[in-house]
Amino acid sequence: MKSGDSRNNVIDAALRLAARREFAEVTLTDIAHEANISLADLRDLFPSKGAIIGGFSRRIDREVLDASPADGSHEPARERLYEVLRRRLEALEPHREALASVARWAARDPLTAAALNRETVNSMRYMLEAADIDSEGPVGSLKLQGLAFAWGRVLDDWLSGDIHDALSTLDRELARGERYVDRAEDFARLTRPFYSFAQSLFGGRTKRGGKDYDDEDSYPHARA
Repeated sequence: MKSGDSRNNVIDAALRLAARREFAEVTLTDIAHEANISLADLRDLFPSKGAIIGGFSRRIDREVLDASPADGSHEPARERLYEVLRRRLEALEPHREALASVARWAARDPLTAAALNRETVNSMRYMLEAADIDSEGPVGSLKLQGLAFAWGRVLDDWLSGDIHDALSTLDRELARGERYVDRAEDFARLTRPFYSFAQSLFGGRTKRGGKDYDDEDSYPHARA
């Protein structure tokens, strides 16, 4: 079995178990048995249950990105992002029961929740790119974390209701996020001249004894 097929086999096995019982009670040995592989082979593929869920998230990323139109869209940014995230919800729909179990498991473990949040932020980076929305720089970081939080609220409504409830929440969250991002971009435009001025004053070169020194000159061992 190819490596990609083996990983998908494990992910599918974990999802089946999560749909049947609480994911908190599922062990790595259970997943190995369900996937019909040895525990040693499972270790080679994934280091933990959280890593398996991360693999599932990246698989969903791939499914959404493969379905994105190659030539982009001329719709406004908010509509483009709505369509990308709608496709993501539709890709998740067959796994609702399993993901509800996973969500309860993650809620009991702050470290797991933090790790899955990082995975969500990375997924949202690609969702923004698929919608042709810039995710770089300080404002890009704000977009990423804000979208990750908004996506969490969308998933909460999806798990407690249905996809129509989740899509309504998605529409509201994107409208609210758009207003915050507009303000952040206005602030960034206003402060950019001051930032450039400060950089010219304090950016990396100092005077000592009438001679210019780079920061690296101040710490010669840094070149090693």
